[in-house]
Amino acid sequence: MLKKEEWREENRLMLRDGKVYVLKDEKLRVEVIWLYHDTLVERHRRQWKMTELVTRNFWWPRIMKEVKKYIERCDMCQRNKN
Repeated sequence: MLKKEEWREENRLMLRDGKVYVLKDEKLRVEVIWLYHDTLVERHRRQWKMTELVTRNFWWPRIMKEVKKYIERCDMCQRNKN
């Protein structure tokens, strides 16, 4: 259950516990994950590292499940896993 004190608005962004809330928009959420997963600096990290990186700044319900699903769909990550 979400509590009122967890939320605040700052610079036209909704924050939950200081993290940017990402609207229920699949394309937007995938783009956030992509920015962390596919950039040259953090390219193709493992699931837990990716989750930790994304959740430093962003929040939405079931975020960990969506990061896991994204990585499972990445051919390069699956090849490197073995």
